Amino acid sequence: MALRHDIRRGALLMLGATALFTIMSSMVKLVGERLPFTEVMFFRCALAMPVVGIIVCRSGDWGVLRTKRPVAHFFRACTGMAAMGSSFYALTLLPLAEHTALSYTTPLFVTLLSIPFLGERPGIHRWGAVLMGFAGIMVIAAGQGAFSGGVDSEHAVGITFAVLQGVFSAFTTMLVRGLSATEKSTTIVMWQSLLMTLFTGATLPFLWVTPTAWELAMLLTLGLIGGVAQVMLTEAYASAQVSSLGPYSYTSILWATVLGIVVFGTWPGLSMLAGAAMIIAAGLYILHREMKRTKR
Repeated sequence: MALRHDIRRGALLMLGATALFTIMSSMVKLVGERLPFTEVMFFRCALAMPVVGIIVCRSGDWGVLRTKRPVAHFFRACTGMAAMGSSFYALTLLPLAEHTALSYTTPLFVTLLSIPFLGERPGIHRWGAVLMGFAGIMVIAAGQGAFSGGVDSEHAVGITFAVLQGVFSAFTTMLVRGLSATEKSTTIVMWQSLLMTLFTGATLPFLWVTPTAWELAMLLTLGLIGGVAQVMLTEAYASAQVSSLGPYSYTSILWATVLGIVVFGTWPGLSMLAGAAMIIAAGLYILHREMKRTKR
């Protein structure tokens, strides 16, 4: 798809994709109360395959699976599966808005991983942003009593896996950067979807729980919503530069807060809001520094 440089179209698509991904997360949280998160992941990945097929048809790239780097694709799928698994498991343990806030830690870990993997040397500005982001995590954890013995073990595990999602997503970003040097984006997405569907499908005989009619409808719907959101995200990045769309992705905290109140009856506390603000500010500042470096 040709880059249109249409910031209005890109922003609207990004806002729509962000809203749909947050709705999908709320559905994952609902069905995850009884079904294994790996089973939910399978439906999410499997139902994304037709959507990826649509992208391939539109691009006309019928040799999309042709690659000289199958090992790199395998590891990229492994980190992607670990990130999604951590996210889906954390969703079963944490309030939606808190989970969303902690998912914004990916840029922090990307900055850290760029040192050994890309040989980058972050300056004092980016180091300051990273420290502020981690301080935001501490504020959220402290608000749950993590440092006073007041937090329950389930919530502590949820916070841990939400942060691990950021770690694995950062590894995935590093691998995608490397793959993008030689592979087309459709090839990367297709291999990711195919391998993650196979990985999660392999767990079904051991962890399968038969869903009710309502749960099955939810699984099918969340898979399709995730696929549509992926298409919208792809179209957004084809419409405008990634750096100009970054800030719009943070609107998911607004959707998560509203859905958390309406669907789950959970109101965000002051510590969660303060910590989320710190993490978002850190991510936006890292994006700002990245844009300035790119211009130079």
